[in-house]
Amino acid sequence: MSVQSVEVELLAIGAGPSNLGLAVALEELAPELAANSLLIDRNSTIAWQQGMLMPWATSQVSFLKDLVTQRDPTSRFSFLNHLFETGRMDEFVNMSTFTPYRVEFTEYLRWVAGSLEKVRIELGKQVVSMRARRDEAGVVTGWVTTLADGSTITSRYLVYGGSREANIPPALADLPPNRVVHSTQYRQRVAELSGEMPYRVAVVGSSQSAAEIFRALRDDLPDSDVAWLMRSIGLSSDQSSKFTNELYYPAFVDEFYDSRPEAREQILREMHRTNYSVVTPPMLEHLYNDLYLDRFNNRNERRLITMVDITSARETGDELVLELTDRRTGTVTELHRDVVFLGTGFDVRMPRLVRELASDLELDRIDVTREYQLELGVPSSAACYLQGVNEQTHGISDTLLSVLAQRAEEICRDIIAHRERIPAAAVSGHEVAGL
Repeated sequence: MSVQSVEVELLAIGAGPSNLGLAVALEELAPELAANSLLIDRNSTIAWQQGMLMPWATSQVSFLKDLVTQRDPTSRFSFLNHLFETGRMDEFVNMSTFTPYRVEFTEYLRWVAGSLEKVRIELGKQVVSMRARRDEAGVVTGWVTTLADGSTITSRYLVYGGSREANIPPALADLPPNRVVHSTQYRQRVAELSGEMPYRVAVVGSSQSAAEIFRALRDDLPDSDVAWLMRSIGLSSDQSSKFTNELYYPAFVDEFYDSRPEAREQILREMHRTNYSVVTPPMLEHLYNDLYLDRFNNRNERRLITMVDITSARETGDELVLELTDRRTGTVTELHRDVVFLGTGFDVRMPRLVRELASDLELDRIDVTREYQLELGVPSSAACYLQGVNEQTHGISDTLLSVLAQRAEEICRDIIAHRERIPAAAVSGHEVAGL
């Protein structure tokens, strides 16, 4: 079978909220470009935080931070219009909430994808590499994206909107993947286990995702022994307030980007506990109430083990043996488990595909402009953009929904300006950036 090669003007990798927001912006602001744009994703279906789609889980941000409302409240792609078109407006209004269920927001994303008229979406496309395409003079004229089946997609514009890699604690990295399950795979993997079996389970981490897994296991594996392991002294509430939430405004991106490096570090450090290694107050209340009733009923199948490090782990026979070191006393104990679920977040580095692209471009470091364009450092008639991975330069909101709609417009308008400045017909004449 011959290897297929497709050419488009714009390729967006990842069909999550970031690139769906971009697709909407393209259709509304650059319909000609939208008609020659392709959005791909490795998954077979569009879902938001697919591994954590518990039926009771809600978004932690307002529905007004959808794909478009903060950019254009009148857009037909808004969450409110989705409710109207699907006949659920009255019921949602009656809920008196700003935070929809996660499964409901996923349905909204699928509705948006199905409502696009120009941008094509193809699912089940696993990207294995992104490389620069150069002409005889060494000018970067586009990008070659290779898929797992060997086919390629060439494009003048490339937008990476995929997520970071899962963070696996080093002590657990060599254990079989069927026994160590990251939160991104929780729903898929727990469904493979029998809810009637008394598994011995460990949950690792002190974040919202770890808390949601701990809560979900009560229903998913009700007869199991669940030990929740964390390095901290206990669970902490997120430290957000209306004052700190202003640092999640799209308008704050300019201020953060223009700040000195040391100021950026201070802001990220002080804002860390508004988003990382913390649990929302409602979830803390729910968890504590459950544990209170467990103690009242003399049940100890579910417990928190705090201030411990997992210093080593091994598979022995049909079980996992975790070596735990108490951070207070240095005492070492062993915990025997059947499966470990991780709420340990994501690798803070740029995603592997982006790092490998930077290596192909011979970049010493990965920098982006204010408009999220990768700085190539060489003459080019093409452009590459990074979405959702620029926290160090654009602020803590970059990985969240908070700035998504405005960011999509900024990228879209930057591409429009680039196309006007360097028309495709001028590429062969080397009227390109840097020349």
